[in-house]
Amino acid sequence: MDEPINENKNLSPKIPSSYFTPLDDTHHFDNERIAAPSLSFYQDAWRRLKKNKAAVASMIILLLIILVEVLSIWYSPYDPNLQNVPHANLPPRIPHVNINGFNGKAKISGVWVDKYELVHVPKDLNYYFGTDAFGRDLLSRVLAGTRVSLLIALAAAFFDLIIGITYGLVSGWKGGSVDTIMQRILEIISGIPTLVVVILMLLFIRPGVTSIIIALGLTGWITMARVVRAETLKLKNQEFVLAARTLGESSLNIAVGHILPNLSGIIIIQTMFTIPSAIFFEAFLSFIGIGMRAPNASLGTLLNEGYKTFRFLPHLMWFPAVAICVIMITFNLLADGLRDAFDPKMKD
Repeated sequence: MDEPINENKNLSPKIPSSYFTPLDDTHHFDNERIAAPSLSFYQDAWRRLKKNKAAVASMIILLLIILVEVLSIWYSPYDPNLQNVPHANLPPRIPHVNINGFNGKAKISGVWVDKYELVHVPKDLNYYFGTDAFGRDLLSRVLAGTRVSLLIALAAAFFDLIIGITYGLVSGWKGGSVDTIMQRILEIISGIPTLVVVILMLLFIRPGVTSIIIALGLTGWITMARVVRAETLKLKNQEFVLAARTLGESSLNIAVGHILPNLSGIIIIQTMFTIPSAIFFEAFLSFIGIGMRAPNASLGTLLNEGYKTFRFLPHLMWFPAVAICVIMITFNLLADGLRDAFDPKMKD
């Protein structure tokens, strides 16, 4: 039996025309508009780095340290090697600070004694970090020692960028027998401890900055070379390299113009990790007596002098130790931040 036909079944409610708004002629342009601004690789890395508060704070501290060290070349409180024996072993005295240990007083036989008054030091003469056994200003010597450490760090970074990158790039790009021979040479060099190289150089060169820089120049760039080689082996078979070869680009142009820019992130990170290692290496050599020699100041020699009298004159060790700790910690924190910033897989 046929069902009765509902005449209102296919009827839809009438929508008023006032509900509709005519579109503008240019409405289709918004469909392809990019809401966020376009960022380059380095701009995106900087955006990520700024979110890491520890890395940003470390970078600011390092910039301040470098600025102070550069200015201290011309505006040092005293000559770091100037001896003033009557003012020997004075504790720190900071104006308007009334804290024992920082107001010119030292503990002698359980009693706090103003050592500045004992040796008749003028009221307007203050040693902010105290003095050593020869009356030399410790602040000036810490500034000079930090300058030496930063010079060593700059040399290590230079060798990484010049020797390490070139060696690793050539080894990875050439491959085959060339890569095999270059890696065997690298293994032979890395098999010789850097400390042994420094000791052998003492037969021909006086201990000091020169011997340490030469030692870093012989062995310090090996890690950078291996990292660059590994990344080059991974990148040289990528599509953009094959496209450059197809277009007739020379090997040198491809390596320098295409592969090297893609290695910039890992190069910056590895360099930042190399710098604190070089600073610690210099301090270690100077501490054991085969690096910087007295009367020249370095953080290692200051630590060597300070630990001998640490129980009686703790300021001689505390200030150099704090200086080297701050430098190494800030470099490592900045390196960690750069590693996260340059990692494209890192999530915001």
